[in-house]
Amino acid sequence: MIIKTDLVSCRKDMQAYIGRKVTLKSNGGRKRLIVQEGILESCYPNVFTVRCAKSNVYSEMVSYSYVDILTHTVEVDVDNGTRFEVVAH
Repeated sequence: MIIKTDLVSCRKDMQAYIGRKVTLKSNGGRKRLIVQEGILESCYPNVFTVRCAKSNVYSEMVSYSYVDILTHTVEVDVDNGTRFEVVAH
């Protein structure tokens, strides 16, 4: 079960990576994996936003909730190759 302190902890941890390149991997359904790369732009109370690259121009904005990270719906890899993970209590 995810509690509010887990969400707060996840948001604080993500804020440390604002401005850095991240890779997002999420389930696209029917055995498809969606991989997006971009710059972590903002962390809001319930979601974080990433400006994704399209032909070397950062033009597409995507957002995910912290619950997506906690439930492993989306995987976040930081530019140095480390996987961002938060353990729910």
